[in-house]
Amino acid sequence: MEKDTRPYIPWQLADDFMTAVFVKLGLPEPDARLCSDVLLESDRRGIESHGCNRFKPIYVDRIRAGILNPVTKIEILKETPTTAVLDANDGMGMVASKKAMELCIEKAHKYGMGMAAVRNSSHYGIAGYWATMATKENMIGITGTNARPSIAPTFGVENMLGTNPLTFGIPTDEDFPFVLDCATSIIQNGKIEYYARIGHDVPAGMVIGRDGSELTDSEQILKDIRSQKAALAPLGGLGELFAGYKGYGYATVVEILSAALQSGLFLKALDGKNEEGNLRPYHLGHFFVAIDTEAFLGAEAFKKTCGDILRQLRASEKAPGQSRIYTAGEKEYDIWMYRKDRGVPITEAVQKEFIQMRDEFGLAEFRFPFEAP
Repeated sequence: MEKDTRPYIPWQLADDFMTAVFVKLGLPEPDARLCSDVLLESDRRGIESHGCNRFKPIYVDRIRAGILNPVTKIEILKETPTTAVLDANDGMGMVASKKAMELCIEKAHKYGMGMAAVRNSSHYGIAGYWATMATKENMIGITGTNARPSIAPTFGVENMLGTNPLTFGIPTDEDFPFVLDCATSIIQNGKIEYYARIGHDVPAGMVIGRDGSELTDSEQILKDIRSQKAALAPLGGLGELFAGYKGYGYATVVEILSAALQSGLFLKALDGKNEEGNLRPYHLGHFFVAIDTEAFLGAEAFKKTCGDILRQLRASEKAPGQSRIYTAGEKEYDIWMYRKDRGVPITEAVQKEFIQMRDEFGLAEFRFPFEAP
């Protein structure tokens, strides 16, 4: 693994600090601790686009702007033995998601399967967090969420669909589950935000302007997407040459399941602005599924077969110059093994944000290793 020269801070320190900030913003302590854990889980897995990098701009700033409710009032609108529909009332997406997946798991233990849909929610962190809740119970976890419009349909240039991850978590007999957690766009907004923070351009072919040009300037792309002057390409890329229509199709599936089951908002209605152009809650939708492998031919048999499949894939013939084949979730596990005793790496931009928030919220008890003595 390439050596990381950024400063690391202990996991517990990062968790305690972000929890304290969330509490200052009005979250109940258990909810604050959960939201912090979801963010840190991203960094544990190396998905830095959704970790500490997003703490201030996506959560702190939105709560302070009044478009994200710190106290999450969840309503169960309808429930059957195997399904549930929840309204998050524009509260914390992580809090609503935990409730939804817990319901799915409870129902799956009783009936083999459970599904829940959530409306009027907000950003719920990495989708893999919720799928992994199911794998810990020997269940298959499936989840997806819509998001503010940023993907253009194949042969289009207008941002219509969100990055809409379609995520699967599958238990195995190995030390880590199979977790496929990725957007249905060829790149996601969080990755572009990360590129902008570290001063990197976006590779050509991933973002399209309204005039059909391929855009690469990360900071300008973020502005253009929000002003609807640019859109992300679906998974596969622009046009049909590399099957971008497949990503477009899967993004549409996620949009439907994140809106139609719960009579939620969709497409352009998720842009976070009212008719006057002022900020408003995003009103996102999510869906969750839990499938109990014990309800088929038993969890142990399932996990062994799954593990055998993954091991044979990794043992297959490698391309010239390649030393290793991975399966989904393996790289994330390796990163956790590397970071678990080192801590979470903090970029220069996040260092400044942490110090700024500490001072603004009067949390003088926190001192970070990256600060000058």
